[in-house]
Amino acid sequence: MPRTRRPLTAVATALAGCTAIALTAGATSPAAADGSGRAAVTRAADEPSLTGTGKLLRKPGDDVHFTFDAHGFLDKARGTVRVSHHIGKDWGGYFTGRIDCLVTGGKVAVATAVVTEAHFESAPGLPKIGNIKGKRFGFTVLDEGQKDRLGYSWALDGLPRNSVPKCLGSAPFETLEKGDYKVHHWMPRH
Repeated sequence: MPRTRRPLTAVATALAGCTAIALTAGATSPAAADGSGRAAVTRAADEPSLTGTGKLLRKPGDDVHFTFDAHGFLDKARGTVRVSHHIGKDWGGYFTGRIDCLVTGGKVAVATAVVTEAHFESAPGLPKIGNIKGKRFGFTVLDEGQKDRLGYSWALDGLPRNSVPKCLGSAPFETLEKGDYKVHHWMPRH
């Protein structure tokens, strides 16, 4: 009999379904009992998160900031990301995005967001960003305490022009000059 493989999307869908059941089932714990001896209902499950703000380590005058407020698991994630980049006084801007996927593994988080708002000023000799509204970009954060690292999906093409699939980011190749990201790891119980 030939062996068949399940597509990754089918496995992810099944995993998300199991998570939804676990989240809605609820849980009680004797340790959470109130004074009457009855067990109080506790939070059914935790969830992954990526939060914080950081400024990338760059040469003076090249200011890049990333802010994350992402919570939830896989394609049930929610929240926002804001990215701003300015070079000198003449070029720069920002974009904000709606988080549409988040997964964590230890100190690493990978998130994607769809751009909902963007504004960049052009300057001679510097990149022209163009319309990026509606594009999905990926982010990877390594939470190392005082030396957090960050990667983003448009690193290779130089400009954020192409969308990526959900929960796809790049290696965290940039270092923070200041700021802090917090990755809270969580996976559903087996």
